[in-house]
Amino acid sequence: QVQLVESGGGLVQAGGSLRLSCVASGSIFSINAMGWYRQAPGKQRELVAVITRGGSTNYADSVKGRFTISRNNAKNTVYLQMSSLKPEDTAVYYCNADLFASGSSYFPDAWGQGTQVTVSS
Repeated sequence: QVQLVESGGGLVQAGGSLRLSCVASGSIFSINAMGWYRQAPGKQRELVAVITRGGSTNYADSVKGRFTISRNNAKNTVYLQMSSLKPEDTAVYYCNADLFASGSSYFPDAWGQGTQVTVSS
């Protein structure tokens, strides 16, 4: 009924940039917060950045000043612009959304399948 699909991951050298995108599709009525999480091998999934429908943002301390989250509400899309990438940014990046779908269905924690980001030193 609802699907989140990430794209834009890949291999990049330290200091480089990548832009991740996540499109939410299906019978979506409205989307509240959207965010990006990441999970490195052997570590727990952690919040990277989150953005409200109104555009308020919050970032993990480790990415402040390097990553920028944005969204296009008309396209049900959230972006993560990543700059000055470091090897420790290597992880699978997951899109997350808090949304309402048709039929009064509420998905407080919808997830994408993840996209791999690898930063080489």
